[in-house]
Amino acid sequence: MGNLFDYLNWGAIAIAALAYFALGALWYSPVLFVKKWIAYLKIDVNDPNAKKGMAVMFGGSLVMMIIQTMAIAILAERLGIRGDGWMSGLKLGALTGCCFCAATIGVNYLYEKKPFGLFLINAGYALAGNIIAGVIICSWF
Repeated sequence: MGNLFDYLNWGAIAIAALAYFALGALWYSPVLFVKKWIAYLKIDVNDPNAKKGMAVMFGGSLVMMIIQTMAIAILAERLGIRGDGWMSGLKLGALTGCCFCAATIGVNYLYEKKPFGLFLINAGYALAGNIIAGVIICSWF
């Protein structure tokens, strides 16, 4: 009997996770949403403590993205759409991004009374990241 996850394409999972991570560097940059994100969270960028623990945050984020892309790969395999191309990946990424990521973020933000704009930024990132991961995983042969 083989390993439980032998059927997974770990190369596709690694590339998908790294692409998701790289999207974060763009998403939360001056090019896109960092100014609004900082404003919503009321972060003082001049506070020396604001940058403490960045290595743990980045490393932890990458681990979480590997877990997410692994789950997308499992779903793609179980649904029989791995290798079906980018459109199947887009649909799977949109489904997981909306139904799991954005919905969970939304529930948390309702109870935490966080601004709707912050939800749009963070849930949008999760949705886009899941779509990118789905496209990579479902397009990889």
